[in-house]
Amino acid sequence: MAENNVIVETENLGNLSALLGVFDENLNIIVRETGVSAYVEGTKIRLAGDESQTALAATVLNKLLAIIKAKEQLDKTRIIYCIELAKEGNVEGIEKVMSGVIAITSRGKQIKCKTVGQKKYVDAIRRNTVTFGVGPAGTGKTYLAVAMAVSAFKNKEVEKIILTRPAVEAGEKLGFLPGDLQTKVDPYLRPLYDALQEMFGMDNYAKLIERGAIEIAPLAYMRGRTLSNAFIILDEAQNTTKEQMKMFLTRMGEGSRVVVTGDLTQIDLPDGKKSGLRHATDILKNVEGIESVFLTSKDVVRHALVMEIIRAYAKDEAR
Repeated sequence: MAENNVIVETENLGNLSALLGVFDENLNIIVRETGVSAYVEGTKIRLAGDESQTALAATVLNKLLAIIKAKEQLDKTRIIYCIELAKEGNVEGIEKVMSGVIAITSRGKQIKCKTVGQKKYVDAIRRNTVTFGVGPAGTGKTYLAVAMAVSAFKNKEVEKIILTRPAVEAGEKLGFLPGDLQTKVDPYLRPLYDALQEMFGMDNYAKLIERGAIEIAPLAYMRGRTLSNAFIILDEAQNTTKEQMKMFLTRMGEGSRVVVTGDLTQIDLPDGKKSGLRHATDILKNVEGIESVFLTSKDVVRHALVMEIIRAYAKDEAR
């Protein structure tokens, strides 16, 4: 079989350097995953090998080049994800993902979707009154929900942000723990604090907490309330019972939006208790204004090893 050659033009040394990565790490990933040979010639990269594989590698390199030109950072996770999309014939998805800023942190960092699944999740939150985001650790379920809440608050679409989690380890009874309420619930709610502080900055965050525009509380404290004109996030919802989930969803008042996030592979409920998240996504799937988005290991945006760890556990469970 004749060897096929394809040229990718990077246009300048800055683009070339970013595309190659430190010690050509980025290019080596593409070579390993596609089976082509690659040679740098000036500002060009020449790919040699089987016609379909060189076409695949060239497509990936050109899409990564578009990411670089958009001032986005490349990392191993994103490169592998782009290769997987190309193998599925869905490489155009990576450009759709890049478009649109969800929110801007207090330090000026733009928050954008990084995967097709994340884009689907964010679009679902925009379209629906209630959105369920279900998927493994590292897929950005909570972080993106908080970003959407901050965006809605800054745009005056809601008057308040309410974040809650079930405190399963304490059986929702926090009285035996030492300290005041804040001290008692801190271990359960810390990821939510961290995300909000990054978005608003410490000073603004403290002021919003003080005036009640941001409320963070365990799920048990939602009982008996009506939550109107608020963006409400229930995190770690796999650890709710059916009764708790019903209680939470029926707290919603006029002008409110709800996002429920959870990971059905990490249920900490006692044996025999069905997850309220699993139950809710089953019985509410045909209700207008409610949508469930299921993220996968392909949507993991933490360290590339997290993706591999999730896959390994999934294979073990299937076996």
